[in-house]
Amino acid sequence: MTVEDSASVTPWQPLVQIGDISVDQRWVVTPSGSIPTGRVTWTVHDMTRRDQVIPTYAIVLAVVFSVLTCLLGLLFLLIKEDRTTGWLQVTVQGPEFVHTTHVPAIYPGSVADVFARVDYARSLSAAARP
Repeated sequence: MTVEDSASVTPWQPLVQIGDISVDQRWVVTPSGSIPTGRVTWTVHDMTRRDQVIPTYAIVLAVVFSVLTCLLGLLFLLIKEDRTTGWLQVTVQGPEFVHTTHVPAIYPGSVADVFARVDYARSLSAAARP
């Protein structure tokens, strides 16, 4: 390889990353191996749960202010916070190839983010099919 040849080689850059799965126009790369993008199908399962909880700071404020203001501080217990817990299971499969990854749901928008990433990967797969 000459210097001119090495200058034209570009490193592989994925277009989308879903957990430990990387995707570009031609390849899907996983720890289980690589497969052409046009030969895979994608599935995603939402295994998250959304709860409303009383945050810790509201409990502390309720205790402190209920002693100081004759139980008026108990109104702090009306404060609710939405929490998303769980994960999303993303599976990519092709002929003699299956890889599953679990993406944790850290914040409420992470569910929509993972679904958008999988939709983009599906569009890349559809565009790569002959």
